[in-house]
Amino acid sequence: MHHSKLVLMGNEAIAYGALTAGVAVASGYPGTPSSEVLDTLLELIASEEVSRPYVEWAVNERVAFEICLGASLAGARSLVTMKGPGLNVASDPLLSSAYSGVEAGMLILVADDPGPHTTQTEQDSRWYGELAKLPVIEPSDPQEAYEYTIVGYELSEEIKMPVIMRTTTRVNHTVSDVEVREFKDPSYTPSFSKNPKRYIRAVMALNRERHGEVLETLDSVEPLAEKFRLCRVEGSGEVGIVCSGAVYNYVLEVLEKNGLLYKYKILKLGLIHPLPRKTVAEFLKEVSNVIVVEEIDPYLEIKLKALAHDAELDVKIAGRQELFPRVGELTLDDVESVLLSEKPNSHKVNLPSRPPPLCPGCPHIGTYMGLRMGISRAGYRWGEIPIMGDIGCYALGLNPPFEAIWTEHSMGASISMAMGLKVAGYPKPVVAVIGDSTFYHSGITSLIEAVHKNVDLLVVIMDNSTVAMTGHQPTPEYEESVSGRRMKPLSLEKVVRGLGAEKIVVADPYKYKDFVETVRELINQPGLKVIISKRACAILAKKTGVGQVCWIDPEKCTNCLACVKTTGCPALTLLEKRVDIIESECVGCTLCMQVCPYNAILVKKRGEVK
Repeated sequence: MHHSKLVLMGNEAIAYGALTAGVAVASGYPGTPSSEVLDTLLELIASEEVSRPYVEWAVNERVAFEICLGASLAGARSLVTMKGPGLNVASDPLLSSAYSGVEAGMLILVADDPGPHTTQTEQDSRWYGELAKLPVIEPSDPQEAYEYTIVGYELSEEIKMPVIMRTTTRVNHTVSDVEVREFKDPSYTPSFSKNPKRYIRAVMALNRERHGEVLETLDSVEPLAEKFRLCRVEGSGEVGIVCSGAVYNYVLEVLEKNGLLYKYKILKLGLIHPLPRKTVAEFLKEVSNVIVVEEIDPYLEIKLKALAHDAELDVKIAGRQELFPRVGELTLDDVESVLLSEKPNSHKVNLPSRPPPLCPGCPHIGTYMGLRMGISRAGYRWGEIPIMGDIGCYALGLNPPFEAIWTEHSMGASISMAMGLKVAGYPKPVVAVIGDSTFYHSGITSLIEAVHKNVDLLVVIMDNSTVAMTGHQPTPEYEESVSGRRMKPLSLEKVVRGLGAEKIVVADPYKYKDFVETVRELINQPGLKVIISKRACAILAKKTGVGQVCWIDPEKCTNCLACVKTTGCPALTLLEKRVDIIESECVGCTLCMQVCPYNAILVKKRGEVK
């Protein structure tokens, strides 16, 4: 078999592994740190050398999961991808999938985010293995991410159940050499047989019977850990270290650097659930005490302590509950300080915080500017009217100069939580802001509820025509998918109108005065009102070419900084203590020009000298 070595990110390695395993159907919803898996698959299947499996982004994780489950039941190997909180969205079908099982392999990639770096919760998805009664495997580097992807399909087909592969940010985004093999064309004949016991959950007696079978299947997984080489022991000594995932690399680096491999014995676990009890018990008998190194919760630590107690082993076990920080991502320094019994490094450099801004010309800037002035024109102070936020680029509206959103909870929650304020009797107007992709993901059901209950609420849907924050994936408004498949584009306005909303205004956030007037006019009106703030993402606009940019006439500019304070646009800068515009960053949205009290900001063609 042909082998080649490539430099790959962990997510890219997973995509290569899926194609090596002959994946036929892949779906998911974008979410950092998992997004590049499907992005890479889309790039690879665009080449002539690769067969063309079905690879498409879905409207949310639950839908993606059910597409892949159906495909696996039909005999096609499938891959569904998401970040940690995405598995919460898909948890309903996840729990039933153990009962239905699969025919062809189904791999569930869930990427957790210790830190967290880009996620609303520091969630440990390993617990879902317990809850759903599904195996959980965890690679520790890009090479293992590639290999475990292939093994995941083999394990799934051996036990006829989906397999969860849990990764973390450092595995997903680490780049290293990865040895890969040839891609395999999907080879199967689609079929599906009627089997009420497996596929229908409405009969409680069958559910009870099936539950027992699921538990028996799960019991068969532990011996397979040895067959698929998912666990290994390294080093020697009386002190044991049990670890999994990216932190295994930290452990190895610390021990090798300090010449301590002779002192420690390492159990590296690739099968997380069910815990390979026999392997672990034998390891615990050979050591005097154990340090558990893991991300995020003390999941393995709790399991090991229970196992040692049941086996009446005299071994001390400690980890995140006692030795390591209980929150946040573990670092090399954390591991080194524990293994060398030293205090954590006190010489860390504290860098100044730099909150991420909205991009130059981002249409969300215009939306927040319009909301701020429109609310003011309606007779309220900024900060007096609750603005319930959602998940997406527009959540950056929490930063100056807007400090707009009051909440950011979970996908689609802005509308539901805003409705909660109103039905609880909140006396003032309430605004919910949500992006177009988030609306399609989960906000649509919240809007149905708000329309049906005729709540006094202003909903602002920020339609920038893409899933911007995670890398510009497509939304249901696209006519063509990234893979080139022709699709039926949905009109956001028609969808909202079809849900029963009657007061709908499509507004351009670059037209500041008009937007302000729309907000002022609607905010105090009874019932549900919807503003669709429609303008393409500025980054996408830049890719297609920007014809005009703004410039500042120094003769007229008084350096009042109204443009900076009102827009917060990163294209505005203070050059020698005077405001200026970085032409290469400007997209010519003219929002700064519209708020300049001295008409000192003008437009010109890009590259034109003034």
